[in-house]
Amino acid sequence: MFERLLTSVQNIFKIPELRTRVLFTLGMLVVYRVGAHIPTPGINGEALSEFLQKQGGSLLGFLDIFSGGSLSRLTIFALGIMPYISASIIIQLLTVVVPHLSKLAKEGERGRKKIIQYTRFGTIGIALIQGFGIAVGLEQMNQGVFVLNAGWSFRLMTVITLTAGTGFLMWLGEQITERGIGNGISLIIFAGIVARLPAAVAQTFDLYKVGQLNIVLLVALAALMVAVVAAIVFLESGRRKIPVQYAKRVIGRRVYGGQSTHIPLKINTAGVIPPIFASSIIAFPATIAGFFETPWVKAIGTQLAPGSVLYTLMYVGLILFFCFFYTAVVLNPVDMADNMKKYGGFIPGIRPGQRTSDYIYNVLTKITFAGAIYLAIVCVIPEFLIYKLNVPFYFGGTSLLIVIGVGLDTAQQIESHMLMRNYEGFLGKGMAPLRGRSG
Repeated sequence: MFERLLTSVQNIFKIPELRTRVLFTLGMLVVYRVGAHIPTPGINGEALSEFLQKQGGSLLGFLDIFSGGSLSRLTIFALGIMPYISASIIIQLLTVVVPHLSKLAKEGERGRKKIIQYTRFGTIGIALIQGFGIAVGLEQMNQGVFVLNAGWSFRLMTVITLTAGTGFLMWLGEQITERGIGNGISLIIFAGIVARLPAAVAQTFDLYKVGQLNIVLLVALAALMVAVVAAIVFLESGRRKIPVQYAKRVIGRRVYGGQSTHIPLKINTAGVIPPIFASSIIAFPATIAGFFETPWVKAIGTQLAPGSVLYTLMYVGLILFFCFFYTAVVLNPVDMADNMKKYGGFIPGIRPGQRTSDYIYNVLTKITFAGAIYLAIVCVIPEFLIYKLNVPFYFGGTSLLIVIGVGLDTAQQIESHMLMRNYEGFLGKGMAPLRGRSG
């Protein structure tokens, strides 16, 4: 198996276009990691990092995982790509209710470019607000220990720096998507999470050495990680196949159609989008509230911090909502039924038209509900591990879901390039091709 994988990796670099795309992607991720160590001017980085590291179980600690440690050091990439994700959520929600955006969404490439432009403007606006909130909050915390020279000059410098960092990351992600391999935004989040894992594992073993964690708990955690990884890979590749039969059509002397196929509906159509969207929405008000000393504002921040009952309920609720919302945006049963009828296709035992769309809708609702429950369970596992067993970082949960999901997508795209040029894929001859989440 190892030799086969090694051969597949070697084959990647035998294809000039694929080699260029892979090297470009790696180069852009290196640029991202270098920028994640450039500090924001006017900040006492050591004091701030020490303070935020103590907040590992809080929302700030959770967001620090997604920024690859940039938030705890307040580097130029401290906001990460979360403002872009928040803007994408807002635009997608508005697309459903605003006629102008709905019209643009149906105009093909031109409309898509316009919506992307609106998303970019929204990203900059959200980054400006979050950057200003961070600047003001830092001035108010710990009597100015974290800020070297408080005042409007510091606030403006911080806002400009953090907003520019987010804008650059947004551009970087788009370049990776266009000229590299995989989804650029997802890969940036992926790189930030993976960059923190070695330090988190080392911290876990340090706790074991000093006796805060016992060997039984470590073995149980390792077994749980293996089980979660296996469950994620299995369910992310799961399909509900709806059989479709095409009627025979005689045109001249030729007979067309008559073949049988199926519609593969994924158990988790939305992928990692729901937990990312849910985290982003909860993070926005909770992060701002955490920087103020006003009692009622701090109370809101406390209620929205990871580990609280309100946070868990909101997190699960938003995951369920975005699973159904994103699936409804991506898959339209009415359009599927119309296209099937147009080309002479039908589901055995189901009448074409309205009955077919109703059948697809019912099946889609059931598997989406199952997928949403699965996502919610995987994402709340860290809550139990951190606050009940005092595990120092997120074993499983959203982080592992993103890492596995993005890894499957990227590997699937690489394999598609290889198979197009008659190269053996990752799984070798005689085996089914690797199926990513977007399969």
